[in-house]
Amino acid sequence: LMENITAKFESLPMWAKVVLLLVLGTLISPIYRILRYFETKNTKTLVAGILMLVIPCVGAVLGIVDVVTELTQGKITVLAD
Repeated sequence: LMENITAKFESLPMWAKVVLLLVLGTLISPIYRILRYFETKNTKTLVAGILMLVIPCVGAVLGIVDVVTELTQGKITVLAD
């Protein structure tokens, strides 16, 4: 189930992902990372997702980074492996 959610997001067209990240990035980015943790078991990914939810400035910075990596690499990559 977790893989299906992140895979569905990743399969969206780039423009749709960028719009979603710009509008709902403060929710999508941390939830994406938390769900991604269950796929990869990478603790850094989980910690980043939780910090994004708890500390708004961390969420804002990583949200901007997510938009940039989405535009340049086609997916969320920073602390999401």
